[in-house]
Amino acid sequence: MLNGLQPWHLIILVLVVVLLFGAKRLPDAARSIGKSMKIFKAETKDLREDGKAEEPDKKQITASETTPSAATAADDQVAQLQKQLDELKRQQAAEKADQAHKHAS
Repeated sequence: MLNGLQPWHLIILVLVVVLLFGAKRLPDAARSIGKSMKIFKAETKDLREDGKAEEPDKKQITASETTPSAATAADDQVAQLQKQLDELKRQQAAEKADQAHKHAS
């Protein structure tokens, strides 16, 4: 028996994803993920370039070497981004409700 991914595994995976998210939401989700990945790649590239330009001799800092204040700042930034994401989700839900109300009228 092969432990690799078989074609029928992919078919089942696609069916589960379509059932969970619906066929109408998948293109929007894929587009959103693509934009997020593009932004993430650009930011990591900028960080790498900044690090090389400013401190070429220093080694990379691991998570265990960060100071508590840096970790707290990162946690605060994550919390702020989560709040922004929640607000965007609320706005999208309100827009969809308005559209559904318009179609019902």
